[in-house]
Amino acid sequence: MLKLSLDALQILDAIDRRGSFAAAGKALHKVPSTISYTVAKLEEDLGVQLFDRVGPRAEMTPAGRALLDEGRHLLRAARELELRVRRVASGWEAELTLAVDSMFPTWLLGADIRAFRDVAAQTRLRLIGEALSGTWEALLDRRADLLVGAAGEGPSGGGYVVEPLGSVEFVFAIAPGHPLAAMPGVLRREQLVEHCAIAVSDSARRLLPRTVGLLMGQETLSVPDMASKLRLQREGIGFGFLPAPCARAAVERGELVIREVEEHKPEETFWLAWRTGEEGAALRWWRERLRMPGTLEAWWSAMR
Repeated sequence: MLKLSLDALQILDAIDRRGSFAAAGKALHKVPSTISYTVAKLEEDLGVQLFDRVGPRAEMTPAGRALLDEGRHLLRAARELELRVRRVASGWEAELTLAVDSMFPTWLLGADIRAFRDVAAQTRLRLIGEALSGTWEALLDRRADLLVGAAGEGPSGGGYVVEPLGSVEFVFAIAPGHPLAAMPGVLRREQLVEHCAIAVSDSARRLLPRTVGLLMGQETLSVPDMASKLRLQREGIGFGFLPAPCARAAVERGELVIREVEEHKPEETFWLAWRTGEEGAALRWWRERLRMPGTLEAWWSAMR
């Protein structure tokens, strides 16, 4: 039989904070005899002394201190559980996971996270980063509840709802000091294949990885996200297609040049996606928040 109870731990906590059995009784609205009996019974059940009673004050023994230190974790967890259960009963999920595509740094959601906490403090929020097909896979494998900025077409088979977040044009960009920058005219495949391309690595574990704009036999540097790709292209490590708003801002600073190539990358649409039939309050809140006009434009501006 379990010898500890949350009530007993709460009494120990009150005695430690208030300094005496009598003060703990007042704080918990219990008569002193109830406090004394609970402590004595716990000491008897555990076979250890929890307090040194010196005059009106009660000093914890090392055993009592160890018990209370661990017990406070249990009290905190019990309070959090109670709040989560109440929140779930009112329609708010206990936990919500957003999978943010590697095109977008998760810090872009800072203001949204603060606003979410104001209305759903007890819904635990998790952000994970995925790339390309891996973003969709996170939804299908139930590692994420909402995809933010998922790129390209989702996998066949359905089971999810999609909504466009917005689209962006891509341009081919290289550093001014890169050998390709000085070559005249439209850059051809045979010119590109001689140099290193930088590509965002697909994080898919199960689905077929997606590759974009790579040539057979070409040296390729794979990076985890678009921010790394942009930085390394500015440093002249390699080349590739970049979102036009980010690339043109770097051009204005003299960090990149935009060149024409034989094969263009088409405009890309980014999506919000969630599983069919899931309608928790937290999920609805995030969908409505990210539908606000100008969201994607504000993100491009912040990423420049």
